[in-house]
Amino acid sequence: MNLALWITAGLLTAVFLVSSTTKLFVPKKKLAAIHGGEWTGDFSAGFVKTIGAIEILPVVGLLPPAALGIAPILVPLAAIGVALLMTGAITMRLRRGERNVAPDLIYFALAVFLAWGRLGPAPF
Repeated sequence: MNLALWITAGLLTAVFLVSSTTKLFVPKKKLAAIHGGEWTGDFSAGFVKTIGAIEILPVVGLLPPAALGIAPILVPLAAIGVALLMTGAITMRLRRGERNVAPDLIYFALAVFLAWGRLGPAPF
């Protein structure tokens, strides 16, 4: 169980590292042109950068606290934050009429699993 939770935390950290840096450093026009980035056309560049900044928080909160042994309670709290963020992403996609919410649902499920595991059966 502990290994599965570590792998889940690492996977979510990697996903959010790529996602956040893309939103922060790729211009909005280029994001809107790639597959999966069409949603950025509905929002301002500042909003897209803000989402990117929010997505940095899981990168900092999911893996480093546990690996360094500093405030490991942040891991399940960050996982809860990821679940809330994915709820917003799913809602936004459904409101826009997009039907491919599977990746967001998977990230949501992984975040819930991580939060449950670290708060329940396998705390640090």
